Amino acid sequence: MPRTAIHVEFDLGKKQDIYTIPTVARQTRKQLERVGGTVQGCVAQLYKRYILEIILRQKPLKPSKDGRHVPLRVENDDDLVDERRGHSYIPNTIRTSRYTLIDFLPKQLIFQFTRLANFYFLCVGIPQAIPGLSTTGSYTTILPLLFFVLLTIAKEGYDDYKRHRLDNLENANTARVLKRKRLHINAPLPGRRWFTARHKTVDTDIEFWGDETDSEYGWKQVKWQDVKVGDVVKLARDEAVPADIVLLHATGENGLAYIDTMDLDGETNLKTRESLPHFKDCHTIAGLRNCQAEFVVEDPNPDLYRFDGRVTIHDRTLPLTSNEVIYRGSTLRNTTCAIGVVINTGEECKIRMNANQHPHAKKPALETIANKIVITLALYVIILTVGCSMGYIIWRRSTERISWYVSTATVEFKQIIIGYAIMFNNVIPLALYVTLEITRIGQMLLLNNDVEMYDEATDTPARCNTNTILENLGQVSYIFSDKTGTLTENVMKFRKLSIAGTSWLHEPDIQSENVTAMTGSSLNVDTSLAVPRKSREVTSVIHEDIELYPLSSPSSVFTPQPERRSSSQWRSSGRPDLPQPEVTTVDLLEYIRIRPTSPFARQAKDYILCMALCHTCLPEVQDGKVDFQASSPDELALVRAAHELGYLVAHRSSQAVTLRIDIGDGNPRTEVYQILDVIEFSSKRKRMSIIVRYPDGRICIICKGADSMILPRLKLAHMAKQKATEVRKSVEMERELLRRSEQLDVRNSFGGRPSLTLRRNIAGNRNSITIAQPSAPVKAPIIVRSRSVEGSRIRGSDDKSRPALGIRTTSLDVTKTLSRLSPSTPNPLHEKFNFLDDPTIYDESTTFTRCFKHLDDFATEGLRTLLFARKFIPESEYDAWKKIYNEATTSLVNRQDMIEAAGELIEQSFDLVGATAIEDKLQVGVPETIDKLRRANIKIWMLTGDKRETAINIAHSARICRPGSDIFILDSLKGSLEAQINDISEDIGAGCTHSVVVVDGQTLTVIEQSALLTDLFYSLIPLIDSVICCRASPAQKSAIVKGIRQRVPSTLTLAIGDGANDLAMISASHVGVGISGKEGLQAARVADYAIAQFRFLQRLLLVHGRWNYVRTAKFILTTFWKEMFFYIPTAMYQRYNGYTGTSLYENWSLTVFNTMFTSLCVICLGIWEQDLSAETLLAVPELYVYGQRNRELNIPRFVRWMAAAATEGVIVWLGVWAAYSVFGLPRDDALFALGDLVFTIGVIWINWKIFIIETHHKTAIVMGAFGITMLGWWAWQGFLDGVYPTQQSPYAGRGSFSYTFGKDPLWWLTVIVVVIVLISIELVYKAVKRNLVIAGVWKWPPWKLRGVDDSLEEWGLEVWQELEQDPVIRERLRRADMEKGEVDDEVEDNIDPEDVVKVL
Repeated sequence: MPRTAIHVEFDLGKKQDIYTIPTVARQTRKQLERVGGTVQGCVAQLYKRYILEIILRQKPLKPSKDGRHVPLRVENDDDLVDERRGHSYIPNTIRTSRYTLIDFLPKQLIFQFTRLANFYFLCVGIPQAIPGLSTTGSYTTILPLLFFVLLTIAKEGYDDYKRHRLDNLENANTARVLKRKRLHINAPLPGRRWFTARHKTVDTDIEFWGDETDSEYGWKQVKWQDVKVGDVVKLARDEAVPADIVLLHATGENGLAYIDTMDLDGETNLKTRESLPHFKDCHTIAGLRNCQAEFVVEDPNPDLYRFDGRVTIHDRTLPLTSNEVIYRGSTLRNTTCAIGVVINTGEECKIRMNANQHPHAKKPALETIANKIVITLALYVIILTVGCSMGYIIWRRSTERISWYVSTATVEFKQIIIGYAIMFNNVIPLALYVTLEITRIGQMLLLNNDVEMYDEATDTPARCNTNTILENLGQVSYIFSDKTGTLTENVMKFRKLSIAGTSWLHEPDIQSENVTAMTGSSLNVDTSLAVPRKSREVTSVIHEDIELYPLSSPSSVFTPQPERRSSSQWRSSGRPDLPQPEVTTVDLLEYIRIRPTSPFARQAKDYILCMALCHTCLPEVQDGKVDFQASSPDELALVRAAHELGYLVAHRSSQAVTLRIDIGDGNPRTEVYQILDVIEFSSKRKRMSIIVRYPDGRICIICKGADSMILPRLKLAHMAKQKATEVRKSVEMERELLRRSEQLDVRNSFGGRPSLTLRRNIAGNRNSITIAQPSAPVKAPIIVRSRSVEGSRIRGSDDKSRPALGIRTTSLDVTKTLSRLSPSTPNPLHEKFNFLDDPTIYDESTTFTRCFKHLDDFATEGLRTLLFARKFIPESEYDAWKKIYNEATTSLVNRQDMIEAAGELIEQSFDLVGATAIEDKLQVGVPETIDKLRRANIKIWMLTGDKRETAINIAHSARICRPGSDIFILDSLKGSLEAQINDISEDIGAGCTHSVVVVDGQTLTVIEQSALLTDLFYSLIPLIDSVICCRASPAQKSAIVKGIRQRVPSTLTLAIGDGANDLAMISASHVGVGISGKEGLQAARVADYAIAQFRFLQRLLLVHGRWNYVRTAKFILTTFWKEMFFYIPTAMYQRYNGYTGTSLYENWSLTVFNTMFTSLCVICLGIWEQDLSAETLLAVPELYVYGQRNRELNIPRFVRWMAAAATEGVIVWLGVWAAYSVFGLPRDDALFALGDLVFTIGVIWINWKIFIIETHHKTAIVMGAFGITMLGWWAWQGFLDGVYPTQQSPYAGRGSFSYTFGKDPLWWLTVIVVVIVLISIELVYKAVKRNLVIAGVWKWPPWKLRGVDDSLEEWGLEVWQELEQDPVIRERLRRADMEKGEVDDEVEDNIDPEDVVKVL
């Protein structure tokens, strides 16, 4: 029977105890870590002292005395000298590649021979090359080893060469630098700089700025790599900044420059930079030439949020802060031109200081197990060598001494033991890594050509840059994701508004897309489609929670809700179960046109007016259309929404805003509002205010900001706080009920909710699996699902008129009575507006309650919320405040603090206007992908430079935070971090279905500075399901990834991002994935894998990751298995040749054994094997834990395979020995015939087992390779028969197959019988295992029964493979995969366990 709620406590306890380690083991591990750290530190010091400092002359730079001196002297053509180095500053080139021409070969040789198998063969190959020691030739090991190693080195070199080419593309970008004009310049030929004598005369085009002319200087286009410290550069709008510069001039309003730092710190808001007033003349070339200034700035460091420096100009010394500096990685926006002087170049720029520079080559995780296997087999070879050598000593004493014909041929013991070591060294296959590289190339080609990961919109396929770690994709436990450009499209859309306690949906963008789609195709409308939208889209939203368990008539999941508004097209990605407002802004404008003088219409117009006035956007006309320059995408969304609602900002200056108002009432008009003051937004204030004078002369202050900032400043602040508290308590109660209901749900082995659950089908068809068919009625207890505890769904009949609950209903009777009594009332409105006649919408208390409930719903849906408030100010009050504000703005001391204090004086006693909700649009498929990855036991961290509130909102919409998640905030400003971490641990230990911890960059800095806090924080990590890290610098992102790698060494990490600020994080992780989308290729060129959209990550991991892990693990197992099996008969044969080391196999065949006869079987298995179909792996993400738990390749499994190999080898030898010595009289009893018989059986059995038995996915290529290998072996027999030398040898190969043993029925009968015996034993084992798996007694301990009603990931692989063979189940798994993208987190498919048994 499936597990029920009685297992909840056990599951929670199991989840908490997963990472528990006994005290002794923990202490031992810590001691070993300390010893290892000490040794590693000593080695690092020696390397630094002797290799770097003495040999390579790379001494650490000492800090400069008082900073870096950069003079602004245009006429100085000499390069500036770096005080720390004693020569010129480093060039402006960047390098993301791993190697240079100088260090490539040494680093690669060290890297290759730290691979244990390569080192083993090096140790074997060196003594083998000594003449007289080897019985198999002097160079049969060392030469192939060098060839294989050099081949691998060449492949790594080619991969790094591609990175070099991409680096060269960035270094070749152009910038305009102020240079001395020269009509003809003698320039060296490009390419070979050391031939300085080869010059040619080139004409240089000089581009002048505007109409300005200068006889000596002009703006010259140069490559970024040629920009130097001290150069003056000019930037145009939308140009990237080539180096760190100090701003000298900007053409923006009030001398401001707007910059986009998304690639630098991940923040989407534009930032302003302002030059010092003393550089006011630097807008011309003459002014730059006349300006004599000297900058003294800090030494290069990675701190993005702090800058210290000073500038001396006209004998005055002024401070420099980050407000005057623009870093490389930024882009100039909304500013026509900017001029700056370069202070840092190349690898000393802030963005490169934050990058993980020149990372080491990454190794696959399976290599650790492979190394253990190599060590085990090396010990086996040693034991086998010593055993055979001791056998020779025994034979010498018992036989050799009394045998006159060999008594004088005694061999020294050291030669015997070395000879055996060389003979058996192939138990560890020489071609292991090279053949593995071939399989990885095949895996890479399959991944690159997967059309399911091809993005047609950007014409971008998936790309593998590093094919050495393909199997790591199947073992990832942590994903670290950037937000902007990775999860989101960085496109803000105004989505909802709340006015007077009523909620309205804004979706003109979606409606226009639908109109375009419908006009672009011919429509054949069926009568069955003339129903609300839900039924028309049933194929795409077949599993909506709101439809599955309706509280009213639950007759069918296909039955549309009668009250559901058919016009709504938008659904929240974070909470698709929440009902949306029944009215849109189109309806709002219709109401305003019908009743323009009604109280609600006046409130609505005031709301739209506030949106159109309270901003800093500048309108501009492009291609005949009005658009806006904005410092924030949120502001841009609000102004565009105001435009769509009829309030167009036609012109804006620092003094006035001109609005063109046209709401479709036939009365278009233009109004001008005078701007008196603007109190800017800041991260501390969390609000922005603008003071305007209306056309009628009234003065009004409009404020927008976070609800926590606006509520205390309302006129009715006390009541607002009280209502907010009540709503918050109500919401917390709902969430607590939700959390409790989730604890009753079925859980899998790692505490997550399964994709499929087993359910007894009482009345259904029992002939096949049932996966939650939508046509069947589904009923659930109220407490089981989150939708049952949503406030919007729990309502009484008297609440039906409340639009805050998102349901359109009939109006109150009192409204109808009033409308009948009033003769001046216009014609009756459409029924959809009846709720606006409810007098409670004008009650402040009710409005507050509903508005705050809307805010909570908006936030839960992942929308970014703001409150608008305003108040009218008397002229006298404004004049008095203006004096205080002027004093603050002109103060030379604590100017910002004084401005904020002045703002506090006037930002009081506001009237609430309404609330807004802005959608930060996610990329397609992000919530579904994150949901599947969570079900695959992958913990997801979001690392972003954005603020906390924004990050949490996106986490909700992306489903990183679930509706029932417990969100814990770590904040260094809110008390002891130690106490906070301990409290979180206790809360999680008390019971938590899904936990999310939010931490900011400042708190991370405090944690990193304390060893105690660091230990506490990383001890908390395994207990947490998700982490949101906000305000994190690129260096902190990298440090977090490295911390997880060090503190949780058994897990694999994956980092994914799209910008330059993600490079360090991508390089530091086990697996790096870059998004090669709209933001360029900064991350894609450095990452190990590049995909176009985040949604492709699920296929990359769940499908290709699983396949590549299984392929590589099977490849390693089968490779070692075949070598072990093949050399067992040789070892057993030594008894019959006096342990002299005579080989059972002929040398020619032995040489090509791995190349010609057993290579295709393991290569095909390593490239084309698919243990389960892609549909199954995507429909059941829990199967991904197969790789996380290393089920395919581990020491116990390896021991079983080696035991099987040894047993099969013994069976082969005993069978051959019995046939030739006991049961028959062979026609040819020579060594060649005997060895060829064993060799033939070995080739047939190895290929049959790997191709036919172990390969699950048998394609035409696989079967063709099997046929080629079999035909090739018999062709090789003919080749040996015809060309083998006739010289005296124990291996008489010439003519033997044709004339002697080839015509011997005993030889052929032995081959057939032994192979059939081996196949029969294997099939019997498979059948017994299959039945034990189904019975649930295969796993250890066997007395703990398990059945098919166990967790999905606990089912045996054989169960899933057999289930896939059933066409009905296969089709339903395929449908489950297709529909799962539309299923909310609460919906599960169901499988009947008896159906599983029946299929099996």
